[in-house]
Amino acid sequence: MDTANLSRDETAARSAAVALRSFRVELDLTGAPERARTGFPTATTLEFESSTDTTWLDFIGEEVRRLVVNGVEQEIVYDGARISLSGLAGANVVRVEAIGAYSRSGEGLHRFHDPVDDATYLYTQYEPADARRVMACFEQPDMKAAYTFVIDAPSGWEVLSNQAPAHTDLGVGVQRVEFAPTLPISSYITAVAAGPYARVSGDWQRDEQRIELGVFVRRSLAQHLEADEILEVTRQGLDFFTDAFAYPYPWGKYDQIFVPEYNLGAMENPGLVTFTEGYISRGAATEAQRAGRANTILHEMAHMWFGDLVTMKWWDDLWLKESFADYMGSHASAVATRFHDAWVTFAAKRKAWAYQQDQLPTTHPIVADITDLEAAKLNFDGITYAKGAAVLKQLVAFVGDDAFFEGARRYFAANAFGNTTLEDFLVQLSAVSGRDMSDWSAAWLQTSGMSVLWMETDAEGHRLLMQSDPRPHRLRIGLYDRVDGRIVRREQSELDITGARTPLESADADLVLLNDDDLTYAKARLDERSLATVEESLSAIEDPLARALVWSALWNATRDGELDATRYLAIVRAHAPAESNIGLISGVLANAAFTLRHFVDHARRDEQQREWTQATWAALEAADAGSDAQLSWARALATASMYDDARHAEVRALLDGDVPDGLVVDPDLRWELLTALVTTGHADVYDITAEQERDDTGSGRTAARRAHASRPEQAVRRVAWEAAWNDLSLSNDHLDAEIAGFRAGGRRDLISGFDAEYFARIRDVWGARSIELARRLVVGLFPASDSLQLVDTWLAEHESAPAALRRLIIEQRDHLARELRVRAGTS
Repeated sequence: MDTANLSRDETAARSAAVALRSFRVELDLTGAPERARTGFPTATTLEFESSTDTTWLDFIGEEVRRLVVNGVEQEIVYDGARISLSGLAGANVVRVEAIGAYSRSGEGLHRFHDPVDDATYLYTQYEPADARRVMACFEQPDMKAAYTFVIDAPSGWEVLSNQAPAHTDLGVGVQRVEFAPTLPISSYITAVAAGPYARVSGDWQRDEQRIELGVFVRRSLAQHLEADEILEVTRQGLDFFTDAFAYPYPWGKYDQIFVPEYNLGAMENPGLVTFTEGYISRGAATEAQRAGRANTILHEMAHMWFGDLVTMKWWDDLWLKESFADYMGSHASAVATRFHDAWVTFAAKRKAWAYQQDQLPTTHPIVADITDLEAAKLNFDGITYAKGAAVLKQLVAFVGDDAFFEGARRYFAANAFGNTTLEDFLVQLSAVSGRDMSDWSAAWLQTSGMSVLWMETDAEGHRLLMQSDPRPHRLRIGLYDRVDGRIVRREQSELDITGARTPLESADADLVLLNDDDLTYAKARLDERSLATVEESLSAIEDPLARALVWSALWNATRDGELDATRYLAIVRAHAPAESNIGLISGVLANAAFTLRHFVDHARRDEQQREWTQATWAALEAADAGSDAQLSWARALATASMYDDARHAEVRALLDGDVPDGLVVDPDLRWELLTALVTTGHADVYDITAEQERDDTGSGRTAARRAHASRPEQAVRRVAWEAAWNDLSLSNDHLDAEIAGFRAGGRRDLISGFDAEYFARIRDVWGARSIELARRLVVGLFPASDSLQLVDTWLAEHESAPAALRRLIIEQRDHLARELRVRAGTS
């Protein structure tokens, strides 16, 4: 067994034998600006009680230099992941001195050198188990303790952690910052950040409580930071959650920091929330992007209660924080901010992630069976987040808002600073709702898969609501008619269904939505009359949530092979240019691009791609000047032009400054446009070099790397292939750039020769690289071939491969099999 891959059973035994008191973590980051220095000194002193004389600490770093147990120096027994402890008494004090490694993968303590001003920036990212890359610890969520961080760093740097500094000592060129001890928290939500970050300060007050707010970003991005809006959403969130949960925010301060080369959207470290810099636009952003950022801010804020204050015992109950935070992100956005249409975007985009994940052979219940850390890492997925949130929305419809939030309040009060399981939440919810929640839990939380809803007419002419994989649903059926060129709802009925067949009193309408208002989690099909109405009049539907449900139904039917891909694309071309909701536009455009490359058969692909490229250009020209739609269609044109060069002259003109009135061609859009030209052979290395000189930033260098790798030459693709597998100096973002360049333009003629080599490499890379980077390679370079033979052979010959690796390969095989079935028309 890989000793870094902790199992549920062994960690449960450890927490049963060890009771933590406190951690003191000392980090020397003064050498971080020196690029040649790969590691940093780290010292951990921990106090705990133990009922066993032996256990282990988790640590992954360059070396362990000293181990002292209860004042006695011990021989170091360290296998690269675990430090053995022996000679333990009842009460113990252990000190570990070691060298941690600066990360380039976004795991542990990540180091970034900004090419704009050569400044160095550090931040940590741990979930689920990378705190051990920074400090020796008990790396499991049910071992909480108070943490005190002491950090040495260069003078002039911002030095941040979960708590505010208790005191700071200044030296010559250096500073030592000791932070106040945290309240009891798990290791994976401790956090450190350091560097010359720009800071914007604010505060939030409610009665006697005052919370200091901070927003941080690299200095070279400070001009693009929309700090006022970020702080406004933060205050709105604190207002909402304080009232909703009736438990004051407990973590002292509320800092939010935007960091480079980040693997996630954000992370809920109490008092120091980290966000990807992707939420900062370098010149142009749509309202949908700002809504997404607000949703994430509120998602992470919900974690201050769901996940930080009350934490799952083990990763089986990851849903107890992620499903709730995902639900709360949309709910709080809709009721507490200006982004009132959050549930529209959720219905069309977030649930699509859940539906896709739930159709894979590796799907799992929301309450999952997580045997080890590798399994936990892969379960941060569409089931745990989006399906869980959708099921909670159904729960709220079932028990009501008041009971749901009162259950949450009692849950926090009963379990504050502790660890819980599913049963702890159900007990509180049952008590306040007066309902036995066990049947609901069994149907929705402890069972995988989804229902499909559709209408049929029986032999007597009666309309029936049909349900596959029956579950209990509370849903609404909406009947919509054409009225003066608009599609408006005439009638809505609410009903509870449980079985496979439910009689419908009335379903005679131009458009019937079987999950109107999106209360439940199910794929709903359109009947033929409704589909005909949608083809002609989708953009005439007045209600944006109803349009979201229609777009979702069309996309699901296309993925499932029940709606011809070219018919779907025709609907998109006809109605997307008139779509007024920018959140819906962005999702529809992405789905159309995916359909072209994956679901349209080869014989029709070039023709369909050309029609789509022309449609994006026409929509761009027709869009209102300066509108979000204009920017969205410009981005869609850039994507389309990677596969079809029909508008390469117009793309070049956009780069040369000949742009439609109101369109902001910011550095990121410029790179997308240029990369499209490079991919189709209409730009070269000189263009790339010139663009990098224009945008010599971290983002610019990453984009340049991708553009270089996108050149349509087999030798170039070979270089990108070798760099991805073998260049261990690549950061996470640079690895992504090499992978994207290798696959650019869907040029199978340039890369199909690497298919067999992929399967020869993946087993070794899984053992040699961190799971974050290995997953990027395994998923990103999976061959998009026209045959399942190679993948089926690998799976047959590698039944004993690590379960997490096999899961990824099985999922990629299923995606490919679906594409082949849909293209062949055999779904």
